[in-house]
Amino acid sequence: MIQRFIELGEGYSDLYELLEIAKANRHRLAHLMALNSKIKDKEVSSLIVILQPTNPGDFQPLYICREGIPNPHILKNKRYDLFEGLAAELDRTIIQLDVKPSTQFADKELYYQYLIGILRLNHYIPRLQ
Repeated sequence: MIQRFIELGEGYSDLYELLEIAKANRHRLAHLMALNSKIKDKEVSSLIVILQPTNPGDFQPLYICREGIPNPHILKNKRYDLFEGLAAELDRTIIQLDVKPSTQFADKELYYQYLIGILRLNHYIPRLQ
């Protein structure tokens, strides 16, 4: 199984694409997630849409808007409200996790490997086969 993060951006206009991906693939939707981090003195969130693996092919995409949205527990914001609205529309719960920020890693690929490890350990995505 190949599990790969597909970064759309930091959650500005690309957030609308993330929402459309979830709506268009509601039959494959596995999870909606918000990963909360702290970069310097800013509390930020990454929003993720995880789809079920393709069959055939065993490719599992994890679409992400990385660390560009203010943490809604610290500062309410319209972008997160849109994600909550999506969760309500699709009858899903947003899974919240606190993670290290991407700035603590040498490159984005290492950061995404770290996140995949966390998601596998918590059984949000299937383990490596």
